[in-house]
Amino acid sequence: MRMFMDLEVYQNYFLALFMTEQGKVRRFEIFDGDDSTFNRDEILKLLTNEDVEIVTFNGNNYDVPIITFALITPDTAEIKAASDRIIVGGMRSWEFYQDEGLAPPKMNHIDLIEIAPGQVGLKIYGGRLGSKWLKELPIHHDAVLTSEDVALIRQYCRNDTLVTQMLYNSLSDEIELRRNMSDEYRVDLRSKSDAQIAEAVLKSEFSRMTGELPEKVKSTVTSFLYDPPSYITFTTEQLQHVLEVTRTAEMVIDPDSGHVKMPKTIANLKIEIGDSRYKLGIGGLHSQESTVAHRSNKDVVLIDRDVESYYPRMMLNMNMEPGGFGKFFNPVYEGILQERLAAKHAKDMVKSNSLKIVLNGTFGKTSNKYSTLYSPEFMIRTTITGQLTLLMLIERLEGFGVPVVSANTDGIVIKCPRDKREDVNNIIAQWETETGLKTEETVYRALYSRDVNNYIAVKENGTAKAKGVYAPVSLRKNPQTPICAEAVILYLTEQVPLSVTIKDCPDVSKFLTLRTVNGGAEKDGEKIGRVVRWYYAKGEKGAIHYVSNGNMVPRTEGAKPLMLLPDELPDDIDYDWYLRECDEILMSIGAKPRPFVEKLPRRNSKEWKALLDNGKLKETGKGKWGWAE
Repeated sequence: MRMFMDLEVYQNYFLALFMTEQGKVRRFEIFDGDDSTFNRDEILKLLTNEDVEIVTFNGNNYDVPIITFALITPDTAEIKAASDRIIVGGMRSWEFYQDEGLAPPKMNHIDLIEIAPGQVGLKIYGGRLGSKWLKELPIHHDAVLTSEDVALIRQYCRNDTLVTQMLYNSLSDEIELRRNMSDEYRVDLRSKSDAQIAEAVLKSEFSRMTGELPEKVKSTVTSFLYDPPSYITFTTEQLQHVLEVTRTAEMVIDPDSGHVKMPKTIANLKIEIGDSRYKLGIGGLHSQESTVAHRSNKDVVLIDRDVESYYPRMMLNMNMEPGGFGKFFNPVYEGILQERLAAKHAKDMVKSNSLKIVLNGTFGKTSNKYSTLYSPEFMIRTTITGQLTLLMLIERLEGFGVPVVSANTDGIVIKCPRDKREDVNNIIAQWETETGLKTEETVYRALYSRDVNNYIAVKENGTAKAKGVYAPVSLRKNPQTPICAEAVILYLTEQVPLSVTIKDCPDVSKFLTLRTVNGGAEKDGEKIGRVVRWYYAKGEKGAIHYVSNGNMVPRTEGAKPLMLLPDELPDDIDYDWYLRECDEILMSIGAKPRPFVEKLPRRNSKEWKALLDNGKLKETGKGKWGWAE
């Protein structure tokens, strides 16, 4: 059995709500000293029942310590004070337990906050998942509640619990992988992030190999120099200078965060190779293109080459001894990599995907000063070497007369002359031999880029790969009028008129924008909340504004808040706004705007006649028609 739990805490009111997957709710409340429904034995029975899986959002940090406290001290004022110590005072759960002399009950518990990507609030996840009701806490947390207020808080708490259930369902694959890994390694990994799982599994393997656990090792240096591997070499004077700058720049470790600060000498490097420009960074190499389109044709072909297992391979290439793992890191990590490849070859995708989490999650822990893997030198050597390694390949291709039009962390896009394709394959193969890396190839029909992080790539088979603002809505990304990107992609791949995609869409969620407004938002004097959702409506006047300073929230002129999703499509959607937005997208990615390129509808169709009546078409001569400018 699975139950979703959430709490609400006020000076004179406490609510612990448990909801089954079928929506059945049990409430345990204390209001103005009346604890008649606060059955401590029943609560404890629910929490400690091995057959009941309790699911929370941020439960390890808040809900579990607070309900543990409430079971011992069922006084709403004291519970509120304890809650404030965690929420307002930032006290960690382990500090709270230690301070109160408490221990959490032994629970069958999953906390979703570390599993969900991006580490944002529950309301934002709800907005990304299309939650019907988006509402902030209706009454300030310091208020003294009336009986009428309690009804509102119950409704609010149940909605948050429903969103928690939606989030759980959307993470079902990730959670199932964690269940399998927990059984494999005999450690409860269900509530851990990818990086936390990586560390736990590596520690387990280290222990199996050595009979001990790795210790946390504090960095004994405050700065260091980057030490490039011997295979990093360049032929041009410019890139030899880049190598010298990276090799001599002082890498300073921030004493508070434990992270390495990017040296200005590296950040200020301006690297120009062929017609492209590049920048180095702590995170990865990035080309600097903007508003540009590239297309394959009879003379050239666009080829994307991504490095397989980029960070795992780079980390093994460094042959270093991070944190408390020392000389055992490479054997442990290499063993996991080989085990994953074997599982993938055997089509054991459960094991393959589980070990992929470990391999990719490891890198993040090398910059965490609280981790047994902490090693800022290792982290920098991995990232800087990765960038220089890609620059080696770019230099060789450009030197052979093959343009590289984009580069982003672990891959490049090549505009390859068709008569040089075999030579390019040979250059890449030689580079792979020298670096120990391997690339995967994807051929594009076209690449439309606003910039290196926001683009639409049309693959050889006609499907599209969209990144950044053009990517589909997911748990990682807020909706930003997704119907517009969808319409542009269909237009670029299948020549579907933008107006057809926009006006035929029956799903209101495709027209929405979601964002966080710090300090809260308001429209026409009515407060909306910190998480705001809207669409663009015909005849809608004014904009949404910040409560704190009255400034306009960007891109909200004509926006109509939609915090409660309707059952039917609103009849006032401003389709013209969305079509203009499509035009803006097309221009921003180097494609021509709609009036000059969109195919006309079928002659004498209803859409044709409507466009003609509205003056959108003009006769261009000899019986031909085109778009009116």
